[in-house]
Amino acid sequence: MDIADIATPDYVEIDADKRLSKVRSIFERENPKGIIVTEDGEYAGIINQKQLLQSHIQDDTKVRGLIRSAPRVSRHDDVREVARVLVESGAKIAPVFEGDALWGVVSEDAILAAVLENLDALDVSEIYTDDVVTVTTDTSIGTVINRLREHGISRLPVLGDDGRLTGVVTTHDIADFAVRNMERQQKGDRSGDIDRILDIRVYDIMNSPVATTTPDESVRTAVSRMLDEDYAGLVVTPEDDDGTVAGIITKTDVMRALTFTEREHLDVQITNIKLLDTITRDEIRQEIAGVSGKYQQMHVEHAHVRFHKHKERLRGTPLIQCQIRLRTNRGQVAGSGEGYGADTAFRVALDKLERRVLELKGVRADEEYRGQLLRKLGEL
Repeated sequence: MDIADIATPDYVEIDADKRLSKVRSIFERENPKGIIVTEDGEYAGIINQKQLLQSHIQDDTKVRGLIRSAPRVSRHDDVREVARVLVESGAKIAPVFEGDALWGVVSEDAILAAVLENLDALDVSEIYTDDVVTVTTDTSIGTVINRLREHGISRLPVLGDDGRLTGVVTTHDIADFAVRNMERQQKGDRSGDIDRILDIRVYDIMNSPVATTTPDESVRTAVSRMLDEDYAGLVVTPEDDDGTVAGIITKTDVMRALTFTEREHLDVQITNIKLLDTITRDEIRQEIAGVSGKYQQMHVEHAHVRFHKHKERLRGTPLIQCQIRLRTNRGQVAGSGEGYGADTAFRVALDKLERRVLELKGVRADEEYRGQLLRKLGEL
């Protein structure tokens, strides 16, 4: 399937010289997945809602200060390849070009809707993320924003005092709350500043009840609900206990699954690939294959490596966070670490990943031993 069958020439556009307040109002009014930014009539980049969570950005800032690049795709590119570049760039929309001219856009939602019928082959358990970051009802919005930035995610389950799921908070919730708060301040209905907003408890803005799914539900059913209700993700809970957080499945997880291929070599997907400095994609693939190759009973079906840049620097080299997640025949396994430069961060994460694999292997061995022991006892 070509992107020409999915892309649309209809999109939200804004000039780079416009103020950020205009962008906020567009997201509030139209809730687009992203906005195309033009300069002198030419494509310049995109802006998404997550960027509005940068608290130091003022409303009178010009849009050009927040422009981010997005992968350019052709109208005739394959859907699987476009899904890959969207995931690796962290973008929700991509500009679609016909030759050198901007023709339209393709969004994550449009791709998922187009392939929906094919998603019956997967269950949620096969692709959801089980390493979940959570907050409590008393957590401040400022802390929530830091968690979202630090982990490069867009939603957090909220737990009550009893440790059970009671709500969920998203980047959209925070941006929407901030816009409404600023409008009230301008009208004189409420005094205060950005610091007061950051101190508000997440309980006051979270969504409840929570939209959930279960591990054995089909991905098609889960995605249908996301698209129908305009959710970016669903909290995964055990079928018999909707208060326990087992994981999260997002549209990005599904997009990533679309890129899974049957190849002779390990399929590795890298998010924020532009942060690679002294290490290449092929070297990353070889290192991960080296770890998985040590354990014959573990077959890695897909590897996802995510890099995230912090503001801190050492002699000009940025502090990078790296997370490696493997999808294997034994379940998911992950490792993360930080270091100055992508290479160092990757090595730290890889070391933790190998330790986690060893732990997993030990657990499996213990389970097999217990099973053998019980069988022997049963023979007595």
